[in-house]
Amino acid sequence: MELRQLEYFMAVCEELHFSRASEKLCTTQSNLSQQIKLLEKELGVPLFDRMGKRIALTDAGKVLLDQSRHVFSHIAYARDAIAEMKDMQGGSMTIGVLPGDADLLFNALLVQFHQTYPKLSLSVIETTKIIEQVAAGSIDIGVTTPPSPDERFTVVPLFHEEFALAVRSDHPLAEKGKIAFEQLRDLKLVMFPPDHQVRQLIGHYCLQAGFRLQPHIETTTLSSLLSLVEQGIGACVLPRLLLESLGKKEIAVVSLVNPTPSQDICIVYRSDKYLGFAAKAFMDTLTRYIQAAKEHTGV
Repeated sequence: MELRQLEYFMAVCEELHFSRASEKLCTTQSNLSQQIKLLEKELGVPLFDRMGKRIALTDAGKVLLDQSRHVFSHIAYARDAIAEMKDMQGGSMTIGVLPGDADLLFNALLVQFHQTYPKLSLSVIETTKIIEQVAAGSIDIGVTTPPSPDERFTVVPLFHEEFALAVRSDHPLAEKGKIAFEQLRDLKLVMFPPDHQVRQLIGHYCLQAGFRLQPHIETTTLSSLLSLVEQGIGACVLPRLLLESLGKKEIAVVSLVNPTPSQDICIVYRSDKYLGFAAKAFMDTLTRYIQAAKEHTGV
């Protein structure tokens, strides 16, 4: 069994069409078919059910596909590890964060990280599909809430995040310091839209308290929410660490109690993917940055 044969096999699995697979591999359809037949002959079982022009994986084909993915994953791991030996200070990676979290975690952090590791290239994207994209390999590291237990992922706890109410500094609630969570039902709120992770979390707490969120205004951007609060249009529920770190004089932070909405934030990456110098350096820098922010704000 040769790696080229497995490469051909996986291409056919992806396309489920010999002609399209051969075009993708830049080879002839006859050569592709011959390699698949040789592979089936060696294994002694058919890998595809051929139904006219349509094909489908057999049970044996499904087993081979799963193992082939492991094979090429290990090869990629070795290739990345060896390549990194050539330049221990280089590398690149893509980081996925929940919408809005970049304002808390990455604006100042990226400047600090670049100054420390000028040869490393980073790409930060905001997405609500972090776990799916980590699984697919389109992002290297995700900063998100913990996923369901899955052996594909390594989860590194980062911090526990509590939420608070942001109001304009001259709002009647600004001097109270704290309010009961159920008082949100009587406030004019500005919030992220329903598909945003923060909105879903707060909405869940609201349902447990016996009411539904009915924001006066919804917007997808954190800067818009903060601007609306500063102008006195409405109050907003946001992470306390974010609000404290911004230090805006025009915005007062009011604690929510009984209950206090909260969630865990962690780093997630593929367990079978080589964790290079760039990723390790970033995770170390992020962990120290969060700890320093918590100590500075007293949160």
